[in-house]
Amino acid sequence: MTAGQQVSAGTDTGSGHGRDAGEELVHRLPALLEALDGKVSGMLQQIGSRSPHRTENGLYDDCRHDWWTSGFWPGMLWLMYGLTGKESYREAAAPWDGRLEQCFVQPSNLHHDVGFQFLPTAVLHYKLLGDSEGRRRGLAAANFLAGRFNLAGRFLRAWNQEKAGWAIIDSCMNLSLLYWASAELADPRFAQIATAHAETVLQHFVRPDGSVCHIVRFDPASGECLEEIGGQGFGPGSAWSRGQAWALYGFANTYRYTGDERFLAASQRIAHHFLACLPDDSVPLWDFRLPEPAGEPKDTSAAACAASGLLELAKLVPYPQNRLYREAASRILLSLTDGFANLASGREDEQGILREGTGHCPEGVNVNVSLIYGDYFYVEALAKAKGWYPDVF
Repeated sequence: MTAGQQVSAGTDTGSGHGRDAGEELVHRLPALLEALDGKVSGMLQQIGSRSPHRTENGLYDDCRHDWWTSGFWPGMLWLMYGLTGKESYREAAAPWDGRLEQCFVQPSNLHHDVGFQFLPTAVLHYKLLGDSEGRRRGLAAANFLAGRFNLAGRFLRAWNQEKAGWAIIDSCMNLSLLYWASAELADPRFAQIATAHAETVLQHFVRPDGSVCHIVRFDPASGECLEEIGGQGFGPGSAWSRGQAWALYGFANTYRYTGDERFLAASQRIAHHFLACLPDDSVPLWDFRLPEPAGEPKDTSAAACAASGLLELAKLVPYPQNRLYREAASRILLSLTDGFANLASGREDEQGILREGTGHCPEGVNVNVSLIYGDYFYVEALAKAKGWYPDVF
């Protein structure tokens, strides 16, 4: 029996032993992290320096370095280095911010997601090892992101090409790059832009019930809000579950950096909506407002991101609220581990960690696959559960 099989055997979350979900996760964490080490070591041998995004027939692909997910694989390696101290992880992760930097000096499609790319690479490289080049590259990425700010609409432009007036909920997760740069340089400009964007998201994306939309289109010249677009959700008015997770986590981070209670309240409202919509196994469908949910795919990446965001939120509120969020995150992580994770080491036919990720269901793209960002946030959440996390986002 492999370590991965030992960890994920059964579906009991501890109730039979008198433990709540948080206690059960802590109880199982040493064996789980040992299995995870074996799994990611095997992934490193198989993936190497490729830039994975999603699996096909169990194998990860290799994407361009300017693709928005290019920071998650090296970020996972940095997390594993922090958790284990193994030099193999450090040696594989260290070159990545230099590789990504080339996208600034060559034709590329970099956009609002440079936070996803440079926070878990350059900034984490600097935080863990004091690497001055990592610091320089992280600050360059923050400058790039700040340059995408639309003054009239007070939002960070999403994507490129013809989408000059578009903003998206995912950008909440990239604001930490601007807040980090402000603190690093003692220069409030970056934080001012991040907070202005967060206020716009709070006004135009977050609904009274705590659900959020994916895309809002503004007039880029006047700043007028024009319409909501369904994007990767089912449609306008729906509640794309990974968008909920981005917002839950992103607003918690924004509160951590600003101390502004509006953002904490937003994170909590979104978290409560997310948790109220979860099925019995605590892993959401790809959208919470599907007209015919039977048979629709789940999204384990939304679950993993939400779990990490809930653990972040738990650090920001007092007892007993913090226990609510920690318990919810623990239930999600236990369900992912027992029902959706492949932690058996050495399997070349299934390189991903989490099964049943959903990338873009409306377009039928990357459905029921492993997604590198789902894998990353699963590892990140387990690092937080262990008590080791260097505030990447």
